[in-house]
Amino acid sequence: MKIQIENLKKSFGEKIAVDIEQYEIKDGEMLGLVGNNGAGKSTLFRLMLDLVKADGGRVLMHPSVEEQNQGIVKGSVDVAQTEDWKDWTGAFVDESFLIDYLTPDEYFQFIGRISGRKQEDVDAFLQDFEQFMAGEVVGQKKLIRNLSAGNKQKVGIVAAMLLQPKVLILDEPFNFLDPSSQSAIKRLLVDYNKKTGATILVSSHNLQHTVDICPRIALLEHGVIIRDIDNTDRQAATELENYFEV
Repeated sequence: MKIQIENLKKSFGEKIAVDIEQYEIKDGEMLGLVGNNGAGKSTLFRLMLDLVKADGGRVLMHPSVEEQNQGIVKGSVDVAQTEDWKDWTGAFVDESFLIDYLTPDEYFQFIGRISGRKQEDVDAFLQDFEQFMAGEVVGQKKLIRNLSAGNKQKVGIVAAMLLQPKVLILDEPFNFLDPSSQSAIKRLLVDYNKKTGATILVSSHNLQHTVDICPRIALLEHGVIIRDIDNTDRQAATELENYFEV
């Protein structure tokens, strides 16, 4: 699924949060979004998910020929004008995405039902995440609200991927995770991209993790994409380190 941003603008009072004239994310691409606090990363994701109303412009999703032949959608969609895109988009921005009075098991069952998956298929899917969840999420009979911040993060990421999305959007997925879990989710995201051809967008303050998994990186400053960096050979590390004076 290709994503196209056109003249997208969002301000909060006098503060410009997003101001992107033209930007295209290719079908099947893994894009890393980096920038300092207040650069506009989360706002951009919220605009792409129609969680906040843009002051101008639009976000379009363009299905590939194969996706059109599969009957997923027949043509391009404006995320602010239709909800069709929700059928093929998975996202986790923060814990408000979770239903915190459920246990993780109940929440995964619910996500499975709304995506038309049988319980045995959900169980099989979760097996791939055993190392990532480290025995602390499934089968613990704890409500999501009572989990640690890291385990809430894990529930949100797994649930987003459980939808088997064509577009996956994760805001700061490495936050609150221990090093083993960070390593596991990097591997899972790369594997998912290779197996499904999904378009994956990841924002992160962790430059190394972003460089490790994203062949393309967009650098935001005051809501503007100031650099579009080719990272196919992980050559972006030096440029980003110099920019952030790491």
